[in-house]
Amino acid sequence: LSAVQTVPALRSFSIPECVSEEGSKGATQIPCPPQDLSRWDKLFIMLEDYQMKQDMLLQQNEDMVKAEMDSIRRELHKHNNNNVCVQASENTCKCISEHMNRNLNQAMDQLREAADMYQAHNNETLQQLIQYSRNQATHLTMAMKSFSTYPKEQEASNADGGKLERALMATVADLQRVHAQLALFQRATAHRFLPSGCEMALLFPMRSKHIFVEVTPSMSMSLQSFTICLWAKVTQSLNKTVLFSYGTKKNPQELQLLLARNSLLLTVGGETHLVEAHSVVTDGQWGHFCAAWSSEQGLATLWVNGENAAKVPGVAEGHVLPGNGFILLGQERSRSGIYRDMDSSVAFTGKMTGVNMWNHMLDAGRIKEYADQDGYCDSRGNVIGWGVSEIIPHGGAQYIN
Repeated sequence: LSAVQTVPALRSFSIPECVSEEGSKGATQIPCPPQDLSRWDKLFIMLEDYQMKQDMLLQQNEDMVKAEMDSIRRELHKHNNNNVCVQASENTCKCISEHMNRNLNQAMDQLREAADMYQAHNNETLQQLIQYSRNQATHLTMAMKSFSTYPKEQEASNADGGKLERALMATVADLQRVHAQLALFQRATAHRFLPSGCEMALLFPMRSKHIFVEVTPSMSMSLQSFTICLWAKVTQSLNKTVLFSYGTKKNPQELQLLLARNSLLLTVGGETHLVEAHSVVTDGQWGHFCAAWSSEQGLATLWVNGENAAKVPGVAEGHVLPGNGFILLGQERSRSGIYRDMDSSVAFTGKMTGVNMWNHMLDAGRIKEYADQDGYCDSRGNVIGWGVSEIIPHGGAQYIN
């Protein structure tokens, strides 16, 4: 708005005043030499034309209403002189009154319609002016640099040019300030945004073996099928970045949901049973990731943002997840079982929210529903439920909102 408010000052510098032969404003004036209109002049002339058209249209409608009222008054006066309303029935006078009201309503409707048309047209013109000013910010900056190279003698000989330059520089500064504020607002909004209506998220500020989140499931992890879904925004994905890991003393990597550069991976029963979806992950952007598996046919599927990204049969067919293990987010259990022996190179950095796990395979419709960024965060798994199950941050991991 400050940029738009600054623009009217430019018009006074683009139109030179005509003076008399004596050097002052008088009755006899020397005609102004023709000048090329700038883009700013054309825009303001266009706005003035629209204002003039509006005034003419309003005046025309006002004249039309006055003429109609005068005609009705003459008609009523004629009837009164002839004693028509006195002699006629009450219905005749009522008919005349209704005719007058109908004409007035039609005139007012036409006036409102004309005003609405002008308002819409004026708004469109204003938007064009604002868009034009934004597009010309860079060109104005370059023009200012070229103005600054002119000799000082030329600036002294053209005072209006100097005023125009200062006004243009002020406009450029205002536009740059508005653009900077918009960019700051966009970054702040993107930083605070949490998908699916979730009010909290887990923040993993840096890659460290001491930063992870421990999850206590609501039921035994001895499962023959499951579905894991979560929202994640990874700062940077390396060759192996752990989202979700379930391990036991015998097999620390029993079940894992991983990122590898721009790929999503699932392992069941060890790294030999691997499912991978390529080119589905973008650093710095929220993504909804789901992994589903069934022991009956060994069917494993990966879903990204509600779309099926991979489907592989024969993955750990007949296998049953062992119970009494440990669930970690953003890190994997070390083979020694000691936290200090964890590997910092596989740690997750970024944000995570909406972590849920079910003891069965969800159908495609449910997964698409949970992947809605404008959805609700109240759908919770029966094995792990976001906001219900015990989810404890360790190290520098923390909850944010």
